[in-house]
Amino acid sequence: MSAEATNPATPGPVAPTASAAATAPAVPRADRRKSRPRIDLRRLGRAALLGPAVRDKLPDAIGHVVEAHRAHHPDADLDPLRRAYVLAESSHRGQMRKSGEPYITHPLAVTLILAELGAETTTLTASLLHDTVEDTDVTLDQVREQFGEEVRYLVDGVTKLEKVDYGAAAEPETFRKMLVATGSDVRVMSIKLADRLHNMRTLGVMRPEKQARIAKVTRDVLIPLAERLGVQALKTEMEDLVFAILHPEEYEHTRDLIARNAARPDDPLAEVADEMRGVLREADIQAEVLIRPRHFVSVHRVARKRGRLRGTDFGRLLVLVAEDADCYGVLGELHTCMTPVVSEFKDFIAVPKFNLYQSLHTAVARPDGQVVEVLIRTHQMHKVAEAGVVALGNPYAPASDAPASDTPADGERADPTRPGWLSRLLDWQQAAPDPDTFWSTLREDLAQDREIAVFRPDGGTLGLPEGATCVDAAYAQYGEDAHACIGARVNGRLATLSTVLKDGDTVQLLMGQDPASEPSREWLEHAHTPAARIAIQRWLATHPGGGTGTEEMAGTRPEPTDGTAPARRSEAERSTAAPRRAGPAPAGGAPAERPRGADVLVDRPGVSVRLAGCCTPVPPDEITGFVVRGGAVTVHRVECAAVAHMNSRGRTEVAVRWGDTSECRVTLVAESFGRPHLLADLTEAISSAGADIVSATVEPPAQQRVRHTYTLLLPDAARLPALMRAMRDVPGVYDVARAQPQAPASAGRQV
Repeated sequence: MSAEATNPATPGPVAPTASAAATAPAVPRADRRKSRPRIDLRRLGRAALLGPAVRDKLPDAIGHVVEAHRAHHPDADLDPLRRAYVLAESSHRGQMRKSGEPYITHPLAVTLILAELGAETTTLTASLLHDTVEDTDVTLDQVREQFGEEVRYLVDGVTKLEKVDYGAAAEPETFRKMLVATGSDVRVMSIKLADRLHNMRTLGVMRPEKQARIAKVTRDVLIPLAERLGVQALKTEMEDLVFAILHPEEYEHTRDLIARNAARPDDPLAEVADEMRGVLREADIQAEVLIRPRHFVSVHRVARKRGRLRGTDFGRLLVLVAEDADCYGVLGELHTCMTPVVSEFKDFIAVPKFNLYQSLHTAVARPDGQVVEVLIRTHQMHKVAEAGVVALGNPYAPASDAPASDTPADGERADPTRPGWLSRLLDWQQAAPDPDTFWSTLREDLAQDREIAVFRPDGGTLGLPEGATCVDAAYAQYGEDAHACIGARVNGRLATLSTVLKDGDTVQLLMGQDPASEPSREWLEHAHTPAARIAIQRWLATHPGGGTGTEEMAGTRPEPTDGTAPARRSEAERSTAAPRRAGPAPAGGAPAERPRGADVLVDRPGVSVRLAGCCTPVPPDEITGFVVRGGAVTVHRVECAAVAHMNSRGRTEVAVRWGDTSECRVTLVAESFGRPHLLADLTEAISSAGADIVSATVEPPAQQRVRHTYTLLLPDAARLPALMRAMRDVPGVYDVARAQPQAPASAGRQV
């Protein structure tokens, strides 16, 4: 029940109007704008009880709400507001807040906050009723009957779960329920944010420890949600109220700084604003230039960053224009006629932030060295910057020309504005095994306040938090199927799964086809998103002996034994214990016949010929020969590095050519990502292509990559392209090539 708040006039650790009262002095008198008088909640509470309740007439108590609502929606139907107020007032009658006020003052204040932000009628109707189901005998069915399914959904979304049923898990499970509802209708969270703001404003009579607990939840969960939904007006005031509770000394120091600056006889921001107005008038650009004071937390941050504050550090200039093109026109004039600080320029119009925010940011320098930050945006951009999703109105209403059949059925709401971070949150919350894991993971997730966009090869995008890796991208795209991920290409180049992605990267995830693929325990070190961490942890919990994944070339997968047979050897042990040959093994353990090379013809009768092992030439490679010690001729590929070396040593070069036989021996190097059963699959592919393995070398895995070198005997050189294709088709293998003419000595195991 939200009735634990107190009267704003009641003394307490936090002055309920601290944010508004302390910020006001920082605004120069010449630039203060007229505002509606602050509402007396005591008077409003009495009006709620004593105001006229004549049928079809608007009660006096909601006059302020109606006035604010009409400012944004002149043609709105006010009948739902009247009926909602009558139901809320009669239902809450007799209930009092801890401050002694009639409880109806709380839903009225919450509704007024939303009305000031421009919320549409349905949101305001649900806001008036948001505590009726939780705290009175009104049921959700009654709400649906009187106000429709939309209002019922919003009221249900913000209704708390009972502690009697959930115990200590009531708070996290309530937030889980609320976030799921927000996934279908972001207006649910709009109402919750306004509800928390009013409770924070009126927190003074609570015990200090309870104030601190509520403030911490607000700081860790509600403020990040307000930021992500773009509702800056609510976010900044909640930040100041939390700041006052959790850091009272620093809050008072910041208040003194703002008050001293407001008492200065001169105001550098006002001087620059006047100069800027003159520049824009001469350019014939219609613009409104306002001074935008920084709120308490912003001033505190600037003070910590810069040390001693100067006059221009207490605010920024806001330039409002009519059209997008005018924003760039203003930017050009300011950079031409004033001294710009180029490093401060940011274009959030061309590339909006993930929370809908659009604006141009720049800065200009005064002759005395002070820097003035400038925000340039249209009036509509400013509305969205302040109110975020609230300014969207009802994003679920069908277009006026849309057929009725396009309207989704109950329970099938589709949110066209759902941001990527919310979709990710909804995905991983389903996998959170318990309320404590959900609660702690939610706070960690919301602490990641920047988002990047990476592109898939098919043109789609993935929204990820800053610092995300290829592991995170895999689980974002494939869910738990990402267990089979074996690597990635980032911007066309092979990359390890631990690679940190940057905004705008193109990521191609390489998926293995082996159903036995598994994630690595080391992936947890690279997983930045809750979805990835939870999926990996859940797999590891159900596979206690697993988790070698791609970090080991062929991790051992334990096999149950019945006590009579030993457990099987690892894939690496079985695959590298002996050379594998295609065809039947020699009988009786006799040594295999030594493979012979392809025939090479030399114009020197009786001379022995052998193929060089450094470049392993095969038909139809261009070849050359050299006479070596003993009179024999070694045959090299013409591009082999040894050819130049032999020429420099004065070796005699001999003309050679391929004979009629097509049998040949070749050395291939396979580059792959490590995974279980990789060696078995590669040797199977080689065998299927009709090649014999003469020798094989496997280097130890490095950076999740494995290098295999095979010397193979082919019955026909024409089969070489097909063999290489078969090896490349093995899951995990990303390249197969002929051995380089000067291959480095392998550090692997010679088999």
